[in-house]
Amino acid sequence: MATITFKGNPIHTIGQLPSTGAACPDFRLVAGDLSEATLSTYGAKRKILNIVPSLDTGICQMSARRFNTEAGALTDTVIINISADLPFAQKRFCDSEKLGHVVNLSSFRSPQFGHAFG
Repeated sequence: MATITFKGNPIHTIGQLPSTGAACPDFRLVAGDLSEATLSTYGAKRKILNIVPSLDTGICQMSARRFNTEAGALTDTVIINISADLPFAQKRFCDSEKLGHVVNLSSFRSPQFGHAFG
């Protein structure tokens, strides 16, 4: 467990946060079409992971919007929003916000994802 701060109070994550420069552990998550996606799904592109609990919360929504804006200027890069939301909810949010530069993946079938990524 790692200790982080939420609203000024210490809380614990489900696992250890990856250290800077560590290799990204592989994952198997659910894409919008309910297929499974892994790191290799995105080939040799640089991958930026925006991991949030739920796109139904204000801070997580703000993060997704910001990553979408920044992604528009990047080449050979994929921004992956990962949350525990169902793929349908992720799509509904991104469609309503017109977030077209990010990919959504859901961890709803993968409880081990939290342990691997903190």
